[in-house]
Amino acid sequence: MNVRRETIQADLLLLLASLIWGVAFVAQQNAAKSLDAVSIMAIRFLMGAVILTPLIWLRRKRGVHMRTPSVLLWSGGTFAGVAMLIAAYLQQKGIESTTASSAGFITGLYVLFVPLIGLLFGQRVGWSAWLGVGLAACGLYLLSVSAELHMSRGDALVLGCAVVWAIHVLIIGRYAPRCDPIELAAVQFLVTGAAAAMIMMRQGVPEWSNISSAWMSLLYLGALAVAVAFTLQVVGQRTAPPTHAAILLSMESPFAAIAGALLASERLSSREYVGCALMLAGILVSQLLSRNSAKTSA
Repeated sequence: MNVRRETIQADLLLLLASLIWGVAFVAQQNAAKSLDAVSIMAIRFLMGAVILTPLIWLRRKRGVHMRTPSVLLWSGGTFAGVAMLIAAYLQQKGIESTTASSAGFITGLYVLFVPLIGLLFGQRVGWSAWLGVGLAACGLYLLSVSAELHMSRGDALVLGCAVVWAIHVLIIGRYAPRCDPIELAAVQFLVTGAAAAMIMMRQGVPEWSNISSAWMSLLYLGALAVAVAFTLQVVGQRTAPPTHAAILLSMESPFAAIAGALLASERLSSREYVGCALMLAGILVSQLLSRNSAKTSA
């Protein structure tokens, strides 16, 4: 019963993270009207690290944190932070020349790349997960690929981002069970934000007027999309396998479509709604069949 409760809690945390990220595509698009990609990354990820700092101090003071060797914590945070830096940059640059809906859909393709890349490292993937991935992939196809099979430069950048996000999911899946989740999240934010800030300093610090004009989007991106959502990912992946987590996190695609329609006047076609339904079916199939098979084997 406890295991089942933990599984449900992890699933809900990952779904909440995907919801926050789905809306974040609109915020990224809005922020890009005033700031360049590197500046947005530096501000949002350093903000995320700063927000988690008092929480880490409080947890350590109360002794409720997970004691993690520094080498393990910083190696995992650095690997995850570098992957996050590359993926976030490709995503932010790509979203400058595509819609929030398309960027969300294509980013969700990491649901395919996670099990494929995982195979290279000897990770086993059950048939129910592959079925869920297949349904989700069909949904993503209906959501993102036009009848002319056209892909813009922005879409291509976001596709590259999806590959790197898959690597990031696998890295988190490896380190999350062995590290304190809040501290691991903070270290990866610090690595990403510091690296982006150094690049920003070389390119030139943006004008304060540009930052202030995008403050609402930056606040959402830093406080919610980074500090909250990425931390939820780390916590959720302590118990959820990478492929299973990727299916749940890929729900950011339909969430991005809905957010684009509500907040950016991007209309959804009936074909795109079918795609959303297929993605949801993929999640349910993966969940229900994997649990049934676990009960049968028990």
